[in-house]
Amino acid sequence: MRVAIAGAGAVGRSIAGELLENGHEVLLIDKAPTAISVERVPLAEWLLADACEITSLDEAALQRCNVVIAATGDDKVNLVVSLLAKTEYGVPRVVARVNNPKNEWLFTEAWGVDVAVSTPRLMSALVEEAVSVGDLVRLLRFSHGDANLVELTLPPESALAGTQVGDVDWPEDTSLVTIIRGTRVLTPSQEETLEAGDELLFVAAQAREEQLEDLLSVRKEDAAS
Repeated sequence: MRVAIAGAGAVGRSIAGELLENGHEVLLIDKAPTAISVERVPLAEWLLADACEITSLDEAALQRCNVVIAATGDDKVNLVVSLLAKTEYGVPRVVARVNNPKNEWLFTEAWGVDVAVSTPRLMSALVEEAVSVGDLVRLLRFSHGDANLVELTLPPESALAGTQVGDVDWPEDTSLVTIIRGTRVLTPSQEETLEAGDELLFVAAQAREEQLEDLLSVRKEDAAS
């Protein structure tokens, strides 16, 4: 897979290193000469250019990329890069970094963004995820389909503890994708039994989140009444 990353700062270089370790082809783009540190990520391709310029993206052959990541520290730049990648070059997957949470509402399909990653929101979500039991925590937003990656730790009093996945009447537009049980990561089969303390990860439409939380957090005595 070929990935272009706009922004060769600490975030961009870190992403590039991870992708290269996983066998992907990576191009780092930055307009600041001081950011071009080939020795830090020697296996990546490097391009000194302004990722907001069509001529630069032509030089980068963006149409050959499977993924573009807009990872600069400037939200305006990330939006422009995302829009150009999607509309001018038809890049299948565009991921954009959100630096200011107040701008998160802009990072949508209208600007070519498939996945928006807000570092402050993600850090907040990870804190909530670590301490919350029975509360739905939004980890990541997907622009397409208005869907989110959400997590809930199943509380001991949940009516679903001890229930098989296939026997649960899940809300529409939700999908249970992973169960984390202790150190194990489980692919949820229909026969898998939910246990108290399970971390459940869903991809769910935002409109269904409240319904999903009510279903998972309901107390047994409430369900019986």
